[in-house]
Amino acid sequence: MPESYDIAVVGGGTAGAFAAATAAGEGLSTVLLERKSREDAGHIACGDAIKGKSTFPDVLDLDYLRDESFTNQNIRKARFENPNGGEIDIEFDEPGAVIDRKRYGEVILEEAERAGAEMQYDTVVQDVIQENGTVSGVRAKRNGEVLDYEADVTIDGAGSLSILQDKADFSATSFDTNVNYSQFCSAYREIVHVEEEVEWSDAIVFKPTEELGYLWYFPRSGKEINVGLGFQMNKEPMELVEVLKRDMATRPEFEGATVEDKLGAALPTRRPYDSAVAPGFMAVGDAAGHVNPTTGGGIPGAAKAGYWAAQQAIEAVTDSDVSESALWEYNRKVMTDFGKRFAAIDLYNIWGGAHDVDDLVSVVSAIPGQQLADAISRSGTSSMDLGLKIRTLIKTFGHWDLLYELYQVQDRAATLKDHYDAYPSSPVAFEGWRSQRDRVLDDVYEISGAEPKY
Repeated sequence: MPESYDIAVVGGGTAGAFAAATAAGEGLSTVLLERKSREDAGHIACGDAIKGKSTFPDVLDLDYLRDESFTNQNIRKARFENPNGGEIDIEFDEPGAVIDRKRYGEVILEEAERAGAEMQYDTVVQDVIQENGTVSGVRAKRNGEVLDYEADVTIDGAGSLSILQDKADFSATSFDTNVNYSQFCSAYREIVHVEEEVEWSDAIVFKPTEELGYLWYFPRSGKEINVGLGFQMNKEPMELVEVLKRDMATRPEFEGATVEDKLGAALPTRRPYDSAVAPGFMAVGDAAGHVNPTTGGGIPGAAKAGYWAAQQAIEAVTDSDVSESALWEYNRKVMTDFGKRFAAIDLYNIWGGAHDVDDLVSVVSAIPGQQLADAISRSGTSSMDLGLKIRTLIKTFGHWDLLYELYQVQDRAATLKDHYDAYPSSPVAFEGWRSQRDRVLDDVYEISGAEPKY
């Protein structure tokens, strides 16, 4: 006989754990299904950098989470390295942090269980149960046994490679099915221990690579560094490990370093799903494209998405209405918060993908750090005084067409953010909203000469 719950959460990452803790904390019967064992759960490839505990919804013991897993709470800046020499430092308004992702993952699962969620480890979800267009649960396997989990609402937090959306029929819904591998990034990371404390222990370091990828060096502490890189899957494949090793070999601080852990992953580097709800079904975190498409950062968005999805699911279950319309408010919360910023940042990805990396580096390196940060900030605007403009033009001589394109894209990014603020409150107006959004994308394709991404 199937087990029955109000809410079934698939995946024990950030989004899944926050969703399960939120629902269980409000008294709904909630099960969290995680494919890994209890011992391995939480071990996920990640860059580990976040803004701080204030980023998270207050449904877990955030002080406990910080004390257990925030290993470096003194990240003051981002450093962008030019492969040809030189760097740009962008100071943060408030300190960020780098975490121990394994311990972080263990704590958020502990907290979901403490809130009352039933934890089912070693459980591989293989299919959805769908009746008359409504998802009513999932089918899984554990230790060779097939298990059915019935639920009023299923929350898909199974990551970018989740199969649930492929198994369900969403043809009669607004759920975003315009998703393919070319919109994703392949990434690899190592945790490395160095002999002497690095001088940039207060910075997260980025360095562009070929094929529109980048290397990262994120200090968990002065001597323990998360190093990694990723590249867009719509570009030529990159030998990730070899590229990383070659760059580390040029850095004196990594001489004699030892590797503590290795892991790879795929993650979405695309805009958030236009709609991540269907009758009885919601997608959160990586499974809904809730990732910064330039940096790959996804922890804060996933935490918010899991929380908001569970809040809406609670209301839907309480009202005995799990229709697309009843779940829709979750979409609006995402899109008018981090969703609009990620969608705008994706325009820079599209623009960059149409140009040579060396040319991009030349232009970006010539733009003062704060103006570069402002260009992809929440406001979507950036201004320079006359002197800065003149110096930037001199430095970018030979790339003025590219610089002009960048400013045009920046203008479209501001327009797009405004449009996302007007995300519809119900599915009724969705098609009109999407058509108008696509016209902004058409402008960017025309400006950049890029092939359509969606």
